[in-house]
Amino acid sequence: MLTKTGVPTAQELDRVTPTRHRLEQGPVAIIECFQQIPCNPCFLSCKQGAIQEFSDINDLPVLDDSKCTGCGICIANCPGLAIFVVDYSYSPDEGLVKLPYEFLPVPEIDAQVDALDREGRIAGKGRVVKVQRFKGQERTPVVWLAVPKDLVMSVRNIKVGGQSHAR
Repeated sequence: MLTKTGVPTAQELDRVTPTRHRLEQGPVAIIECFQQIPCNPCFLSCKQGAIQEFSDINDLPVLDDSKCTGCGICIANCPGLAIFVVDYSYSPDEGLVKLPYEFLPVPEIDAQVDALDREGRIAGKGRVVKVQRFKGQERTPVVWLAVPKDLVMSVRNIKVGGQSHAR
């Protein structure tokens, strides 16, 4: 499915999704990278050692979620925009999705935006909590988006200012 539509299947997502127990413990990365290509910036950027070293540059990244703090530096360093951080512990009613955003305008803090699913469809509303920029990766800000908890695993982009930019 991915090679035809650009959208991963439920089986592909199951392979990279942390356990429910881990998801409830706090922020954790989800690496939705499914194509073997020569790439390893996620491994090189992770200071926690949560992304395992590649034995071959074409390997798919493997996350040790017990080491992941959800800092998000891997998000900004992934050229494929395939890494997200989710946090079910954010608040009683909302979860947090940290996502890469390479469009203009960059959303303002507290902006209400349309939360988009992997296919670019509106899944619901979200509130921008923070826009994080990492040194050396200023062109890829990481948007922290608060959404209803039932949307955390499906929201992967946002619609800002009346324009939709699905990845």
